[in-house]
Amino acid sequence: MDPSAADAIASPSPRDRALAVGGVSVPPGKRINLELPVTRLPTGTTLSLPITVVNGRHPGPRLWLSAAIHGDELNGVEIIRRVVRSLKPAQLNGAVIAAPVVNIFGLVEQSRYLPDRRDLNRSFPGSARGSLAARLAALFMREVVSHCTHGIDLHTAAIHRNNLPQIRANLEDPETYQFAKAFGAPIVIHADARDGSLRQAAAQRHIPTLLYEGGEALRFNEDAIQAGVNGVRRALAFLAMYTADAPNLVPLSQEARETRWVRASRGGFWHLQVALGQRVTQRQTLGMLTDAFGEKTVEVRSPMEGWVIGHSQNPLVHQGEALVHIATIAPVLKSRSSQNGGSTQLEDS
Repeated sequence: MDPSAADAIASPSPRDRALAVGGVSVPPGKRINLELPVTRLPTGTTLSLPITVVNGRHPGPRLWLSAAIHGDELNGVEIIRRVVRSLKPAQLNGAVIAAPVVNIFGLVEQSRYLPDRRDLNRSFPGSARGSLAARLAALFMREVVSHCTHGIDLHTAAIHRNNLPQIRANLEDPETYQFAKAFGAPIVIHADARDGSLRQAAAQRHIPTLLYEGGEALRFNEDAIQAGVNGVRRALAFLAMYTADAPNLVPLSQEARETRWVRASRGGFWHLQVALGQRVTQRQTLGMLTDAFGEKTVEVRSPMEGWVIGHSQNPLVHQGEALVHIATIAPVLKSRSSQNGGSTQLEDS
């Protein structure tokens, strides 16, 4: 066969590499902002899903970036803004589809949920004829996920909690494992996908997907934002999509297979004595619980050795409330040698 003919077969034409999102064709080497209509409010106001499509000049993987699936989790919005702003289509292999605010309803209301109190990250893959959450999930799957080979979903801790920057992923899948390690978060955690989560829906399509957690709800946490920006840029470089802004080094992430929340044995006022990322030993004091008068003090101790990956921000606690989240670090070789690897109590947020 003529070499030029072989090249023509192997390399799709620019027209074939145009990316159609929401009925709009984005040619190679172009960046387009779109508004995908979702629904009308009772007032008649239209709410839309904002999307940025950056279609690279050269062929390659297609990565989606999503944030604010829970409307009060804002760090991912800023992470996507910084990453996408710096992308140059002429230097990009493949495409990036960015959805900085998936749950526009929750963002406006500063709430995790949709107006019908449904959690969008329990509603995937959705249905075009279902609830508002199901319809939004179906739209996202159709117009974003279906075009992509990889995904990164950006989150923070839930309200009144703070999380160490971390990646949650299926570490038993070799491709996802390498993708997760390339992100370079301080800790990578093998986590089961919750029923109805975006990560589970993507996994059913065999799309390697990472869930990033960092910082707290309704706040911009600069450390968590910068860790997320650096991680996404490392992921783009790992996929050979974009190397211009990638950090030179990929930190060696700790790897965890089991996590546990330490809970309050009684109600009272919580005095935290450890920090995110701190290594703790078994029986180490994590903080103190006191009553309103500062009497009847109860020490809260760690049940295990590990790293602090999250904690409560609210000093007022009730009995049974989560106080400190600890991950047990497993040796990499040991954790990769078995399909069981040790139980995990962690799932998607």
